[in-house]
Parts: sequence; structure tokens; C-alpha cells
Amino acid sequence: MPTNLQSPPKRDSKLATAWKTKSVEELTDEEVLAMPESEYMGDKQLAFFRHKLVELKRGIHMNADATTENLREDTVVVPDPADRATIEEEHALVLRTRDRERKLLKKIDQSISRIDAGDYGYCDETGEPIGVGRLLARPTATLSLEAQQRREMKQKMFGD
Repeated sequence: MPTNLQSPPKRDSKLATAWKTKSVEELTDEEVLAMPESEYMGDKQLAFFRHKLVELKRGIHMNADATTENLREDTVVVPDPADRATIEEEHALVLRTRDRERKLLKKIDQSISRIDAGDYGYCDETGEPIGVGRLLARPTATLSLEAQQRREMKQKMFGD
């Protein structure tokens, strides 16, 4: 008699073991996600996240250099006040973005320090694992999803 029950999704056996033979630079997010729980924040995962953070930091520095160069080149005198205002607004937007990236750089450095200290991947409030999925999405996360939701709820209720 056929049943309509779905079987649990099959784990890709290649993904589940690929991390064993690949270097940290070659690992994909999917392969890290497929790693067994026993490997959570083991040497390979910590090295993977360190590499991810260093690459993110390198990208931000490259963007900052490009922005500096572009702002220098864009200093043309425009006689039309409307055009000048548009250019100034674009510069302000770029500078706000760079300011956010500057703050992110601090978080990246803190995350690398947490890796060195052995605290990376664990919630600051509860000490529980943050989870690989969340860390892949936000490598600088210091709170588990539940702790972050509680913090946001408190901020919403009581203000900053």
C-alpha cells in the first residue's frame, strides 16, 4: 500500500565528506553546512571562517581605495547648482556606505580575535552555538538567532 509520507531529504554524501579532502580556500558554504555537528567550530571550520573574514576585510579595503580614487576624480567644478547638489548627494551616500563598512571592519577584527580566543561561533549571552547557517550569512554574528530576536524585541519595546 503506497503512502504519501515524504522521506527526509537525502544528504548528499559527496558534500558530507568533501570537507575532509579540500583545503580551506576550496571549501564552499554548502560543504561547510553539510559538515557533521561534531565538527562545529573545529579547526577546519574556524580556518574556513577566518579565511572568509579576511577576504571580506580585503574586499572592504579595496572598495575604500576605489572610493577614495573616485572622489578625487569627481572634484570637477559644476556651475549648475542642481548638478552640484546631485553630485554632493551621491558623494554623501558613498561616504555613508563607507562609514558602515568602517564599522564592519571593527566587527571583522573582533571576530578574528574571537577565533584566536576560541570563542567564535558561540553566543555572547547564552554560550550556545550560533549555528553555521547564521555565521555563513553574517560571519560577524555574536548572538544566536534567539538571543538576537530577544535583544531586538527589547529595543523595540524600551527603545535604545
